[in-house]
Amino acid sequence: MTNLLLAWSGGKDAAWTLHTLRQRDDVRVLGLLTTVTAGFDRIAMHGIRRDVLHAQADAVGLPLIESMIPQGCDNDTYEASFSAALAGARERWPGLDTIAFGDLYLADVRAWREALCARHGWRIQTPLFGTDTAALARTMIAGGLRTNLCCVDTQQLDAGFSGREFDKALLAELPAGCDPCGENGEFHTLVHAGPMFERALPIERGETVLRDGRFAFTEFTLAPL
Repeated sequence: MTNLLLAWSGGKDAAWTLHTLRQRDDVRVLGLLTTVTAGFDRIAMHGIRRDVLHAQADAVGLPLIESMIPQGCDNDTYEASFSAALAGARERWPGLDTIAFGDLYLADVRAWREALCARHGWRIQTPLFGTDTAALARTMIAGGLRTNLCCVDTQQLDAGFSGREFDKALLAELPAGCDPCGENGEFHTLVHAGPMFERALPIERGETVLRDGRFAFTEFTLAPL
């Protein structure tokens, strides 16, 4: 049995990676690791609120380790924070040396992660790597994954897609050249229900704003119970 840490972005690929790993009898996911931007209190890149992140971790039943980075973080600062988070995970779970990522087909990104982790004595697993993304998107939806687009790169996809549910209708409307899973950075997602969750998260959609003249972010908050 190999114990794993899972890099958790709050989106569909990380969530489906968790689901996939839990179907195996040779690995066990012990916790989640997420990079959070200080000041914004949001998941880096995805822009998901920190309270929603914590609700996700609670819903999948796993402890969360946060790698805090400053706004405008450079690569050296990112690596130092990531390394400290890995060290914290290893202190909590002695002997832990493997982290899983939800990469799908970008070999250069996978190689960068592998080199980064190797520098700090860690190995990586990418159980979804090489999967056909069109088939994977359909499998996720058929498998009960519920997720919404929370960020859209408007240089690759119309801002009107931000906030929408990731479903069959959305897949049918994606323009030619847009990866069905957004692997080229076309969009990011926020997962709020699925087979990896013990319970669905009650989320409410807020406004969509354009940041850096390029990225359309849609706010999602936890609905009051």
